[in-house]
Amino acid sequence: MALRLASRPLATTSISTSLKAVLKRNASVRAATAASTLPGDLKRAIEKEASLATPDPPSDSQTARLVGDQKPYMVPTYVRAPPMFHKGEGCYLWDVENRRYLDLTAGIAVNALGHCDPGVANAIAQQASTLVHTSNLYNNPWIGSLSKLLIDLTVSSGAMQNASRAFVCNSGSEANEAAIKFARKIGSQISPPPSLSSSPTSLISSSSDPIHSSKHKIVSFQSSFHGRTMGSLSATPNPKYQRPFAPMLPGFKYGTFNDTSSLNTLITENTCGVLVEPIQGEGGIQVATPAFLTALRRRCDEVGALLIYDEIQCGLSRTGSFWAHGPANGIPVEAQPDVLTTAKALGNGYPVGATLVSERVSNGMVTGDHGTTFGGNPLACRVAHYMLGRLADEELQKGVLEKEKVFRRHFEGLKKRYPEIVQEVRGKGLMLGLQLSQDPAPVVTACRERGLLVITAGTNTLRFVPPLVVSKEQIEEGMSILTEAIKVVFEKEGVENVLGTDGQQEMRAR
Repeated sequence: MALRLASRPLATTSISTSLKAVLKRNASVRAATAASTLPGDLKRAIEKEASLATPDPPSDSQTARLVGDQKPYMVPTYVRAPPMFHKGEGCYLWDVENRRYLDLTAGIAVNALGHCDPGVANAIAQQASTLVHTSNLYNNPWIGSLSKLLIDLTVSSGAMQNASRAFVCNSGSEANEAAIKFARKIGSQISPPPSLSSSPTSLISSSSDPIHSSKHKIVSFQSSFHGRTMGSLSATPNPKYQRPFAPMLPGFKYGTFNDTSSLNTLITENTCGVLVEPIQGEGGIQVATPAFLTALRRRCDEVGALLIYDEIQCGLSRTGSFWAHGPANGIPVEAQPDVLTTAKALGNGYPVGATLVSERVSNGMVTGDHGTTFGGNPLACRVAHYMLGRLADEELQKGVLEKEKVFRRHFEGLKKRYPEIVQEVRGKGLMLGLQLSQDPAPVVTACRERGLLVITAGTNTLRFVPPLVVSKEQIEEGMSILTEAIKVVFEKEGVENVLGTDGQQEMRAR
């Protein structure tokens, strides 16, 4: 069955021209409704739609019909925003009603090169017509090339100087699962479990003391987000996500992010791994201090635990440095990890992830310890190989830092204008958070209905993770819309009653 989309040509009108047209149309509609005898509610609805560039599709729209037809067949794991997108180019998306949106979300920090980058599309097309999948029973030329490039670029960037080998998989959650398993394996070698009986079921015990290494504890931190599979979920201490699937896997402990005072009691001789994000994404754009990461490294060395950095969202030049823990971000070499996980931007939307490890960790693994059916397939690896070449570009990284300044200038202006609403600006590069004192969901809605896509994180935080190729002009365009949206929501101007919608983020802390 073909998906029927609107047949009108996609809009290419500039935002300034579109805004003028909206204002002119709004003035005409206001004059017409003022002279009409229509009921007040209907007048306001007409005026609202006329005043917005991209009002959410109504119940009788083509979008609503398509969603209604498809929804009964989909497991309800998401509450999606009303528009349905069918085309993207650069930093813009178009919905099936042919309305254009400026995207400052990048698919949650995934589309680092924007939508439908020609180089990515070419790599996909060429490899898809050559070889897509063989399984890891056989060699292919791209998995090794990607692994080498990951290690070479990491070491040359000044980050993770002990990076030695890579395990290629399909997603960020899988990359973290691999990291957790690797830590458990190294822990069992340092502190071997008791002698097992001849029965393999001895590893699965119903007693309170199952047979395993005493060095099996994994430490993570409050407000972290490491994924939704059971291992990574067990390392994500958010009741909203854990409670429906309890009990979590045993052996996980949680500490307070950026608190060095409790590390000696948190990380003990029974700890095999410490999993931390140098910048917490879903937790509200919280930046780890150099002192905190250095203290983690020191304590891990003292007890023989692996330090694992989850850079799935903050890595690959999003901070203006190839890795967020790189020296350009003020993180000393003494704080570098044993294991590093990545995904998101690695494929620019194509599913691929990787776990980088030191020689010590690699030497502890043997054939059969871990595996994946699809991970490392030629198509994914070729795309990732191309992405690394683009994302490691120094000019792109310099541009990220210059664009950060543009965002911060506008954010500081909003902070001065609304001191009781806008409380703090956090983050680095193009991973920024605007902390509000109130629920930002209505702002997200007001932005979307004016042609701007933004998302939230943590508690009352607006999150900005645009494509790294976003232009300064596009940032100015987005900030103009954001300012108008905040004014409408918090100054209660205009005819609309802006309500928030759920589903604007992967994690809402509760």
